[in-house]
Amino acid sequence: MSLLKVSALTVSGITLWLLPPFVFRSKIPLHNFMQGIALVSGFTCTFEARRCALKVSKEAEFEAMKDAAVKADVVDEISTSIYISEQQRRKEAEAILASSDEEVEAARKALEAIYTNNLQAEASTSDSPDYPVYLEVRKSMEAGKSVTWIVENVLKMGGRKFSEGKAKLQDLLNQFEGGNDEQNR
Repeated sequence: MSLLKVSALTVSGITLWLLPPFVFRSKIPLHNFMQGIALVSGFTCTFEARRCALKVSKEAEFEAMKDAAVKADVVDEISTSIYISEQQRRKEAEAILASSDEEVEAARKALEAIYTNNLQAEASTSDSPDYPVYLEVRKSMEAGKSVTWIVENVLKMGGRKFSEGKAKLQDLLNQFEGGNDEQNR
């Protein structure tokens, strides 16, 4: 039942209740009968509107309860995930505290060595002035260009400097790739 139906029934009920004294004249036969029918129709419309309004309010109340239940489920799920992650962190902390100092120190040194090597490797490649040239060479190789084309167009060493350019290309590949596969493409 919509609010429009409730409003229409209420308005028509009130109209039918107020209409008879103004429309019907006492000179018309069956005047009292028509007034009675109009009043009964008005009361019927009004009671039907009340029943529909109660139904609409119950449906709205049910929807509100349903929304509250969904929100409660979401809050419960979030709370549960927070509790589980907190318990995992607590177990990890207890495991760290329970382990001996030598184990913790050994693990710390191993992690430090791993991170130091990664940082040095990244710093050495990206800080090098030849790195952008290497990236261009790499793009050209992936595009299927020949060694001659790379030396002449990317390294700009053609003619008399071609053998020098080929050596520079080999050095770039050795420096940034460790001298592996795609040298003679």
